[in-house]
Amino acid sequence: MAKINFGGVEEEVVTREEFPLSKAREVLKDETIAIIGYGVQGPGQALNLKDNGFNVIVGQRSPSKSYDKAIADGFVPGETLFSIDEAANRGTIIQYLLSDAAQIAVWPTIKHHLTAGKALYFSHGFGVTYKERTGIIPPLDVDVILAAPKGSGTSLRRLFLAGKGLNSSYAIFQDATGKAQERVTALGIGIGSGYLFETTFKKEVFSDLTGERGTLMGAIQGLFAAQYDLLRSKGHSPSEAFNETVEEATESLYPLIAENGMDWMYANCSTTAQRGALDWWKKFRDATAPVFKELYESVEVGNEAQLSIDSNSKEDYRVKLEAELAELKNSEMWRTGRAVRGLRPRN
Repeated sequence: MAKINFGGVEEEVVTREEFPLSKAREVLKDETIAIIGYGVQGPGQALNLKDNGFNVIVGQRSPSKSYDKAIADGFVPGETLFSIDEAANRGTIIQYLLSDAAQIAVWPTIKHHLTAGKALYFSHGFGVTYKERTGIIPPLDVDVILAAPKGSGTSLRRLFLAGKGLNSSYAIFQDATGKAQERVTALGIGIGSGYLFETTFKKEVFSDLTGERGTLMGAIQGLFAAQYDLLRSKGHSPSEAFNETVEEATESLYPLIAENGMDWMYANCSTTAQRGALDWWKKFRDATAPVFKELYESVEVGNEAQLSIDSNSKEDYRVKLEAELAELKNSEMWRTGRAVRGLRPRN
């Protein structure tokens, strides 16, 4: 492992230089990697592993759109594409990439095929961390490991095709074979991670649930909506309100932050923007800190997990989800966004 200084704190990380793809292939040369679920994370991880030269099969319910997608992506029924039951039986490493709710429902099938020496792989610590609520308790004679890309499966695949990588956390919950460290590291490199940093199943799910509800999705939508609605109430046009709230952020400023950091982005904006941002950022931090504290505590005690389990397991979940997503889609702000995106120059 390489020792890297992160803001004054030294951490050990795994990079491609010290654990190259050739080593990952050697570690997993006799393994059959069964990707269970071809929804959010499944396609990106399966295709990256396949393209990197690993033995990959997919287990997916049929008929389904995801099953059809797996065929379109090159997986062949009866050869590399199977039912969940058959893929779990064939796999020596079972990558359990179904949604959290689906993992609970399918667990009896997966558990049946977890014979001694296999590895059970997650990209989210939810099922194991909240085992009292999910019932996901792995047998003691299998490795239980985690590699969690810090982004969507779509982003993982896009960056891989661009020759880049998405950073991932990794964790070992159970090392039954003595090979868990090598297995999870090889898989992390194989799926296309930029580098791997160590965590635990519990820390992964606590940070992940907080991030999704916070700055990654929930909070950012809340901030966008609050500013957009304010500007509209003050007489600004939809185009102006959207461009000043979302378009400039996502198309201009956020890429600068990703490139060299917040201070560099500030330094490359006007002095008026710099002064205003420096004067106001702590006010926003102090205003939202209590909300983040409430959020983390809700994650920590399991409330967020239970809410997710309860809502996602209802028969009308998909109908209600579509209605909530339609509310976002049909709001003036995001209808304006579609029009703005349509006016972006194309090469």
